[in-house]
Amino acid sequence: MQAASGAPLSAPGAPDAPGAGGRRRRIGVLVGVAAFVLAADAITKAIVVVHLRYGQQVHLIGNVLMLNLLRNSGAAFSVGTGNTIVFTAIAVVVAVYIVRTARARNLRSLGWAIALGLLLGGALGNLADRIFRAPGVFRGAVVDWIQLTNYWPVFNLADSAIVCGGVLTVLLAILGYRLDGTRGDHPLATPAPAPPAEPAPGESDSSDAPTDAADVER
Repeated sequence: MQAASGAPLSAPGAPDAPGAGGRRRRIGVLVGVAAFVLAADAITKAIVVVHLRYGQQVHLIGNVLMLNLLRNSGAAFSVGTGNTIVFTAIAVVVAVYIVRTARARNLRSLGWAIALGLLLGGALGNLADRIFRAPGVFRGAVVDWIQLTNYWPVFNLADSAIVCGGVLTVLLAILGYRLDGTRGDHPLATPAPAPPAEPAPGESDSSDAPTDAADVER
């Protein structure tokens, strides 16, 4: 949206205007995306736990898209079952790292805010299962319920958010976008120096003053 008639549009991925306001807005985007992913993941898991039976496949689109309630003690897409505590610790570290990164660095890129929000929301979604679900704290099994064909592991919305956030992170890195919204070949512009102040009327410029006795005699 143009600020004034004839003013150019902002380039995609460009940082906000300098100041804390742009950073706060990007932090707000990150938190909003993470909260949406966490809420959607928790709600869908609660629904499928109530309405689906363990191991029962519900075919939505033939054998392409199915609902299949499973309990996963491993990582995303049922990888590494049996190492629940290890993956719980990893999820905690990832969540803390994302929060610290967003707070410590000048996060002003919309793309990075969305990517980190997806990663944070997905990590927290599965971490909540590991903390609050059976068989115990930090050993809980994650609820998986989405199945694509019979050859793809069952997953959930948190897993999808993690994958999408990871793909977006790779794309932003390949394109050279940094967390502050600048690109590798386009550093953040620095403001131009202010022009020298004009001398007040009646004041002589010191540069025009004679510098030696010869100038005075002339």
